[in-house]
Amino acid sequence: MITRRQLIKTGMAGSVVLLAAGFLASPQPDLPAASQGHLVFLQTGDAQIIRSLAPVMLGMAGLALEDIVRGVDVAIANLLPAVQQELRQLFDLLGNRWGRRWLAGVHSPWAQAAAIDLAAFLRRWQQSPLLLLRSGYQALHALINAAWFGNPASWTALGYQQPQQIMGLLP
Repeated sequence: MITRRQLIKTGMAGSVVLLAAGFLASPQPDLPAASQGHLVFLQTGDAQIIRSLAPVMLGMAGLALEDIVRGVDVAIANLLPAVQQELRQLFDLLGNRWGRRWLAGVHSPWAQAAAIDLAAFLRRWQQSPLLLLRSGYQALHALINAAWFGNPASWTALGYQQPQQIMGLLP
């Protein structure tokens, strides 16, 4: 039979364990690398995620990363509010150190993550049996690719030359 004293001691010990677990498990975002100005939707940490993933996802080095970040920001800013809210949840999840570590499998902060770790993360999410992770990958893929291939600065690297009659119609 449990005594009253044992019950109180067990309850206090359990409370201490729960407090410690809550403190250790409280998600805190990584410190952002640098502040971003003139972004409508993306926060500083979100921009760092894009900067880290874009070279791996596009398979190119020497990209104009700030142009890609601005392109992603413009693309998201023009989406429906419901889609923006879902993307905010995705970036908040990836920006959270626990989400980055345990759900994405990237142990280093985004700015310091190795390309092989980022590629493994993208491959896991792309091939995941969970629809939610595949959808997250597809969103990142679509945004980064749209920002890169929609930027006229990327066209020369691709060998694409816009027809002159169309170039005259562009503002």
